[in-house]
Amino acid sequence: MKNSLKVERAILNISQEQLGKLVGVTKQTINAIEKGKYAPSGLVMMKIAYLCHKSVNDIFSLEEEDWSIDEQNIRMEIFKK
Repeated sequence: MKNSLKVERAILNISQEQLGKLVGVTKQTINAIEKGKYAPSGLVMMKIAYLCHKSVNDIFSLEEEDWSIDEQNIRMEIFKK
């Protein structure tokens, strides 16, 4: 998952520790999210987006490798009648 959290945090002029406290996670978790090593829960993403006055999709986006199953199989299941 790609994100612009580091940029958004800089705009707010707050540290990883401060952001972590505001959304209920540790500084280490914020660091891991910023580095793309950890995908946050939906709740944490929503809290971060709220604090940044942005939508979740403005800050977080999926990358090709985030899709763990074949897209063609998904389409077949969705449209199967």
